[in-house]
Amino acid sequence: MRHRKKGRKLSRTRAHKRALVANLACSLIEHEQITTTVAKSKEVQPAIEWLVSLALKGDLASRRRALETLRDKRAVGKLFDELAQQFTGKGGGYTRILRLGSRYGDGAEMARIEFVTQQ
Repeated sequence: MRHRKKGRKLSRTRAHKRALVANLACSLIEHEQITTTVAKSKEVQPAIEWLVSLALKGDLASRRRALETLRDKRAVGKLFDELAQQFTGKGGGYTRILRLGSRYGDGAEMARIEFVTQQ
């Protein structure tokens, strides 16, 4: 039984899923939007929200925790130096998921996850 089990398994081991989420988060930070399946986008969204919240703190401990998760210095640098300034004063909801329809090859539901721009 799956009582009190959060998230989706995504047909991967725990380590593989953790690496997948880290790679998706790095790609999202680098490109500011990515296209992936709905399940993967729903899985990466809480991780990105947490990372942006860390970036808004901006201290050294937060930078080290983000680096521990992302394992990419360039992505952490962009997150803390560029993206954090966009979301200053915003209490949450840094990303959005837009559904795109089905993928041609296997019919998987596709979605675009992107950062919400401040207006």
